[in-house]
Amino acid sequence: MKSVNILLVDDHAIVREGYRALINRQDSFNIIAETGSGEEAYRLYKELNPSLVLLDLSLPGKGGLATLLQIRQFDKDAKVLIFSMHQNPAMAQKTIESGARGYITKSSEPGVLVQAINDVMRGRIALSDDMAHALALEKLNGQKSTITDLTTREFEILRMLVEGKSKQEIADTLCISAKTVANSHYIIKSKLNVKSDIELLHSAVQMGVISTSELL
Repeated sequence: MKSVNILLVDDHAIVREGYRALINRQDSFNIIAETGSGEEAYRLYKELNPSLVLLDLSLPGKGGLATLLQIRQFDKDAKVLIFSMHQNPAMAQKTIESGARGYITKSSEPGVLVQAINDVMRGRIALSDDMAHALALEKLNGQKSTITDLTTREFEILRMLVEGKSKQEIADTLCISAKTVANSHYIIKSKLNVKSDIELLHSAVQMGVISTSELL
């Protein structure tokens, strides 16, 4: 395989250091840039045209899902591999629907990530075993998560709302109006069948949009 130039996106420097060490040990892999920001990831993608983006979902400001969508809108052939702490099949399904070429959980063995990069570069969809198993069970049981009812924009607005961002902060980050955020806020609560922001927060935790540790 020819050299795979990788853009690494994670907001924790110590996590990036670990993955950088793992990836750079592979003969054909080369991390050409790294960042902890979705906004910077998009800029670097346009500037460097990497072979693959290794993208965390939990980013400050513009989240991983919005960053994925923005990169895919710029380049419909972009190869983006999600690696996330969220072990939620609905989250994986949402990212694949948005154009990701795979979803690997951070609890996976290091070799799983290496294999996933190889699979994506060969045109395959890559899933870690735990996510593949969870998705299969969900399909078998006929379950449908309400996360999949939300559009990508609604998902990002929900994530930022439960992180405590104001409507104006969300509007500025997503380059939309505060009125659009307010309207989306109402639609999100309606889709999730909740009446208050406290219920919305509880629903987001249950769906794995945000973990209890992220609230501390």
